[in-house]
Amino acid sequence: MPLNENQKMIRQMARDFATAKIAPIAAEIDRTGEFPEATMKEMGSLGFLGLTVPEEFGGVGADITSYALVVEEISRVCGSHGLTVAAHNSLGCWPIAALGTQAQKEKFLPTAAAGQSLLSFGLTEAGAGSDAGGTRTTAVRDGDHWVLNGSKMWITNSHYADALIITAKTDTEAKGSRGITAFIVPTDTPGFTVEKKEDKLGMRASDTAPLTLIDVRVPHEYMLGEEGEGFKYFMMTLEGGRISIAAVALGLAVGAYDTAREYAKERHQFGRPIAKFQAIEFMLADMATQIKASRMLLYEACRLKDSGEKYGHLSAMAKLHASETAMFVTDRAIQILGGYGYTTEYPVERMYRDAKLCTIGEGTSEILRLVIGRHELSE
Repeated sequence: MPLNENQKMIRQMARDFATAKIAPIAAEIDRTGEFPEATMKEMGSLGFLGLTVPEEFGGVGADITSYALVVEEISRVCGSHGLTVAAHNSLGCWPIAALGTQAQKEKFLPTAAAGQSLLSFGLTEAGAGSDAGGTRTTAVRDGDHWVLNGSKMWITNSHYADALIITAKTDTEAKGSRGITAFIVPTDTPGFTVEKKEDKLGMRASDTAPLTLIDVRVPHEYMLGEEGEGFKYFMMTLEGGRISIAAVALGLAVGAYDTAREYAKERHQFGRPIAKFQAIEFMLADMATQIKASRMLLYEACRLKDSGEKYGHLSAMAKLHASETAMFVTDRAIQILGGYGYTTEYPVERMYRDAKLCTIGEGTSEILRLVIGRHELSE
């Protein structure tokens, strides 16, 4: 799909920022696990944290393709930055922009769009991962408040978010995915605790932690959407989130491919660049082909969402293909670099570790195959 001039401009802006400001610190924050507060604030000033927020609430109001381009360019040099931007936009801002009341939008979106605060989504629990309908967190009505009790796991941006969207069972008698409601919960609410940050294989500078909610009182006006419709809402959110993760994965694949290609041109063995050997050419050809296929699936999912058409099956395909492509390409990149690829001297080992999360978050590859298969059989 050809890009328009505005999309080209925003892609170049993201590429320039990523190259100048993120690439120089990517290896160090991966080593230390330090959250990149300074660059996140800078991206807020550039509008990257308000891409999915309408202009009337201080955002950019960008189309989904532009948003995916920004996430891809950032992830091309650092998966942790890409994931942070993606979670904030697609899991935090988008549900409020799409489902929130006027008052909710006015309260939470302007600061989020400006990068003065972060947002995210609290869905996963110890017993509710792939089975997202297995939510055990509860919310009980008490006058003009709801009282929430429970816990969440693997929550992105949690230590740095001012508010999170939390799903809870409001009808404990309802079976399965019924009776779940979504709430916007400020993180400074008494009883709301963000636990210790997880020590992860990859995406190490992205903030991920469990949450505990003990008698957390939330005003009724912070309920997001209609009571009991939470499952439908978070499935809608996940469909968009899969576009985000596909963009992260694509960026990681492109970053690893570019590194491997340039290395293959410069590295000499047996009197010539290793790029001249058919074994390396074939690896690069396979890598480039998978990247191109992932990009076409991603752009088509973006096009469908932008046009208001059903896009869930395409976002599932894009996320599945891009995440597995990222694993394939980063693995091949390490192989092409040989011993250097296995060290931190080059970024491909970090990209390999970062890529693994993309096959898990926003629906595992196995769940996505179920989603795609059921769609195809229902046609």
